[in-house]
Amino acid sequence: MLLFTHPTGNANVRHAALGLHRAGLIGEFWTCLNYTGASPLSKLLPGSLRTQLARRSFPDELQNVLHAHPFREAARLFAHRAKLKSLVRHETGLLSVDAVYHSLDRQVARRLRQSDFTGVYAYEDGAALSFRTAKKRGQKTLYDLPIGYWRAARDVLLEEAQRLPAWASTLIGNDDSPAKTARKDEELALADRVYVASSYTLKTLASAPGFTAPVEVIPYGAPARLPGAPVRTPRDGTGPLRVIFVGSLGQRKGLSYLFDACRSLGSAVELTIIGTLPLQQCPALETELKRERVRWIPSCPHSQVLAEMAAHDVFVFPSLFEGFGLVLLEAMAMGLPIIATPHTAAPDLIADGQEGFLVPIRSSEAIAEKLSLLHHDRELINTMGARAASRAATFTWENYGKRLAASVSRACQAPATHG
Repeated sequence: MLLFTHPTGNANVRHAALGLHRAGLIGEFWTCLNYTGASPLSKLLPGSLRTQLARRSFPDELQNVLHAHPFREAARLFAHRAKLKSLVRHETGLLSVDAVYHSLDRQVARRLRQSDFTGVYAYEDGAALSFRTAKKRGQKTLYDLPIGYWRAARDVLLEEAQRLPAWASTLIGNDDSPAKTARKDEELALADRVYVASSYTLKTLASAPGFTAPVEVIPYGAPARLPGAPVRTPRDGTGPLRVIFVGSLGQRKGLSYLFDACRSLGSAVELTIIGTLPLQQCPALETELKRERVRWIPSCPHSQVLAEMAAHDVFVFPSLFEGFGLVLLEAMAMGLPIIATPHTAAPDLIADGQEGFLVPIRSSEAIAEKLSLLHHDRELINTMGARAASRAATFTWENYGKRLAASVSRACQAPATHG
């Protein structure tokens, strides 16, 4: 039985845990927050905070294996909400994301020494201590890399900071210390098997020196269609093109190029942006969010995100460096064609010109060209959107969980390597 661990538990983590649990492979699942809303005190919390905490809830099916260690992460969320920037400062803050990851990693390593697990399944930045312990005990080390390898990222993002210094403050990965990047390399070196979600992430591992562990690409799933769920309604040729982006508001997502493209098309385009501001101020970003024909939603529940997608015509995701981009599948499931770069999972999800378009990174001109084409051909939007929805339906979370469980089962049966 495996010890499965992740500090926060986003959609792909939940479904990985479900798939492994259903296959009888998880003994314990260690995380930070496990919000159930059952406590009477939860009703006293502000509605916005309850919404945020609800994202840290897990299915009933996992409750009997869950071990929550909430204090540091709860304090981090409070400090972030109270804008106590020194406490949550990148890497060095007492309540930084890194501090939360390392704290849980220490506890997991301690637990591995106390019980006879088959191995540990852990994620980037939260696996070094656990993997060291597992290696000494002859336990399997299974590593999930949700975004591309850090050296490949730095090549792209350092260049981007030089190209557009006004946006450099949002590229926080460039600030990773040598100690943090060495830790990432140690995690990779200790892994018996690595799981990634896109062929692009796999490609970035070519720049990892001396890396030899087997890697398996298992794409994520699209949200299941529920009765009454929103879906895009085909439109005629009237009105501006409704464009939407969802994601973190940083230049790693290529946001400046999206803003440039939409601005070049004037009143032909209306842009909706959903995402929270980065901790570090970026006047260039804040200026763009205030421009005419730009609508900004800082945060909203996932159900509302999907409804917003369904109310638009096209989803644009011009990311410079990505592991997958789950929002791509979500937009496709809502019936939207997508415009995205090859530095995402888009090449694994669509055929260029069928369910959407692939555009080069850093090309506002290519984005504008595709948006203009769709603006003048609404029937093409409808056709591409229908194809996108059909294609998204082939990527299910159930299949993801089953494929992952089958691979993990095989990995656990292979002889372990000792560090």
